[in-house]
Amino acid sequence: MEIKKEEFGTLETGEKISKYKLITPKIQVNVLDYGGIITEIYAPDKEGKKENVVLGFDNLANYEQKSPYFGAIIGRNAGRIEGAEFKLNGQAYNLTANDGENNLHSGPHGLDKRVWEVTEIESGIELEYCSPHLEGGFPGTIDFTVRYLLEGNKLIIEYEGQADRETIINLTNHSYFNLSGGFKRDILEHKLKIKAEQFLCLDQNSIPTGEIRRVNGTPFDFRNFKSVGQEIDSDYRQLEFTDGYDHPLILEEAEENIALKDEKSGRILKISTDQAVVVFYSGNKLGTEGKLNVGRESKPRLGLCLETQDYPNAVNEPNFPTKVYNQDKKYKAKTEYEFAVNKK
Repeated sequence: MEIKKEEFGTLETGEKISKYKLITPKIQVNVLDYGGIITEIYAPDKEGKKENVVLGFDNLANYEQKSPYFGAIIGRNAGRIEGAEFKLNGQAYNLTANDGENNLHSGPHGLDKRVWEVTEIESGIELEYCSPHLEGGFPGTIDFTVRYLLEGNKLIIEYEGQADRETIINLTNHSYFNLSGGFKRDILEHKLKIKAEQFLCLDQNSIPTGEIRRVNGTPFDFRNFKSVGQEIDSDYRQLEFTDGYDHPLILEEAEENIALKDEKSGRILKISTDQAVVVFYSGNKLGTEGKLNVGRESKPRLGLCLETQDYPNAVNEPNFPTKVYNQDKKYKAKTEYEFAVNKK
């Protein structure tokens, strides 16, 4: 594997940001040390043509000012925390409300806005960031490590967090996939399969209500391949709340949890994870970001997210398992993205 480093831009703070290009004969993944952002993934189509399959920008200013978390490491806590507050061991912690009254993706200065220290390792890069006690309102000093590893046609993301006291941690990657290559088409004709028998219901503010509903007979049944657009505009209240899909599905334990394919290009993405849920977001709110890094204008449903993570808002929801980490219990998570091609 080859790694190339180049300057990408300068933050408003004056800090210089670099892009790391991880290259194998089969795929290429480009990553910034700002937010651990994946700016591009080049994967071949059925004709062997490599094109970018994730949404992103070609300049740093847009990532600072306009980005809907394109490709970033999300944390300390992925998803929404109701009322921008939670209690742990009887102690209340107040967070920044940046989504109405709620805290989304840890507020306006989460891990997606931090500069990470990067080390080149044998199969990719290792990113490190120390988040101090009460950064963003969250308890505990945490040493975070995220690795981007390439093995053939696979991108492997490993997450670790070592805290010095009890705290909550829930990380994910927020890449928006579009397997058409160069965003030629939206994602409504992409076919998706998720091994999930149940999903989490949301309220009008996209906070999980605590109700776990079976997918049978609902638009959330992706147990077999189904086009994303087939039922996205159905008369179903859960979809009306979010203008499409933006829900956590509870994953069944399986070697391959999720698969996405674009039949016109032949590209296939297979995802395997050790996480409990995947938040499937169909890009309903996209469209205000302007031009993307292939020169096309952003628009709703141009990309979709498959955010592997733990239960969102679990710390405030007694129906969900809450995981607490401390100096004796380290946070670990792993997700693999395998890119394949159907040449027929």
